[in-house]
Amino acid sequence: MVEKIFKDEATEEKGERARLASLIGGMAIADLVKTTLGPKGMDKILQSTGRGREVTVTNDGATILKSLHIDNPAAKILVDISKVQDDEVGDGTTSVVVLAGELLREAEKLLASKIHPMTIIAGFRMAAECARNALLQKVVDNKDNEEKFKSDLMKIAMTTLSSKILSQDKEYFAKLAVDAVMRLKGSTNLESIQIIKKPGGSLKDSFLDEGFILDKKIGVGQPKRIENAKILVANTAMDTDKVKIYGARVRVDSMSRVAEIEAAEKEKMKEKVDKIIAHGINCFVNRQLIYNFPEELFANAGILAIEHADFDGIERLALVTGGEIASTFDNPESVKLGHCKLIEEIMIGEDKLIHFSGVEMGQACTIVLRGASRHVLDEAERSLHDALCVLSQTVNDSRVLLGGGWPEMVMAKDVDELARITPGKKSHAIEAFSRALIAIPTIIADNAGLDSAELVAQLRAEHHKEGCTAGIDVISGSVGDMAERGISEAFKVKQAVLLSATEAAEMILRVDEIITCAPRKREDRM
Repeated sequence: MVEKIFKDEATEEKGERARLASLIGGMAIADLVKTTLGPKGMDKILQSTGRGREVTVTNDGATILKSLHIDNPAAKILVDISKVQDDEVGDGTTSVVVLAGELLREAEKLLASKIHPMTIIAGFRMAAECARNALLQKVVDNKDNEEKFKSDLMKIAMTTLSSKILSQDKEYFAKLAVDAVMRLKGSTNLESIQIIKKPGGSLKDSFLDEGFILDKKIGVGQPKRIENAKILVANTAMDTDKVKIYGARVRVDSMSRVAEIEAAEKEKMKEKVDKIIAHGINCFVNRQLIYNFPEELFANAGILAIEHADFDGIERLALVTGGEIASTFDNPESVKLGHCKLIEEIMIGEDKLIHFSGVEMGQACTIVLRGASRHVLDEAERSLHDALCVLSQTVNDSRVLLGGGWPEMVMAKDVDELARITPGKKSHAIEAFSRALIAIPTIIADNAGLDSAELVAQLRAEHHKEGCTAGIDVISGSVGDMAERGISEAFKVKQAVLLSATEAAEMILRVDEIITCAPRKREDRM
């Protein structure tokens, strides 16, 4: 009798079955986001089962996949690569999953014809290396020519946005994004670009504002504008001017004693406020509440007090004004104050906000998004975020490629040539890799409702000519010149897509056994 190794209810799948389960899981995930690829991609509505049944409308691959509850381990690997792509380069989240899915689909056919997974992996590795070199030969780098580089950035931004909700006003938003990123002067820290979402107006009413906008009102009886502001950014409790003692009992023999305690509390608060005023500031921003009494004291001293600045807001405010967040005020000389030229109240739509202009950190700016509803704004923010990420990466690594399925065709052509000269079974895997690459332009065409077989065949023929710039032009529904249409993509994004997808597919192919543990049982507590 065979001893049992696993507990009851633990299941294992071996060999073929396990591999099939993983391949199918991977392909299912890829098929899910496939329809969001390209300028004519569709959106998904995600409804959460949590409280309030929140609805998200998006076509950002990473956002869709993040929200899924997935049981299949292979599918989880794909979700992870899309997250990594989102964190690393910010765009190409859909492409990376689709490419990995196509690689798995091709691998499945090879497995069926009895080719060993390790052979397939070796072939994929060679093919990925070859594809990357093919791209490297074709990159354009205009770093030294400022005019051209700026137009490259515009093109990349417009290409990124054309598959998103902002595609209608893509020139407008591309300009916003390029201006914002140019201000960063080469840093990839997007912290200093703040995005504020205000419902109302149309997307066209969005604008870029130099300086920093804090989503708060100015308190009552406070100065409405301050020039040459010295700002103390703090995180401290300013709400102790009333007796609030929880769970403690204070025994007093008369009402006057209560008044004494209150007076002492007030005195303590006053001392704290005096210490803060001693820093020689004219603006005090606090992360916590400021009660009426200290607010009154600040107002008397002509200091603008802002309470309850939201958490991201205050960290960013400290960063942008060049100050530090303080929480003790005993030695003013060690506290770094923030500076800016002017603080004033502005109106956006129905709301009043506080505007800090001429801030210490020149690269800071705020993008104010307007739009019809919260969902539109959230999606606009995601799209803009993708564009900002790609641009900031491109400023660092200024190599640019054409878009619209052109890079995939270039890679596929070289990979095919490699397959022809490689002896042995590996050549099948290399050929399969090239087919997976061609799937991307195919899907772009399918999503636009075009005849993909016809177009891709034409593209292939075009690409056998030297120096070809043809790609799929979904607007006119034919093979078009990508250089003329100004459709460009960042090399860094493409490279990340290629390498991550290959690695993920490889990892899933290596699986030959899936062991699922039995869930822990709840004891019956009577």
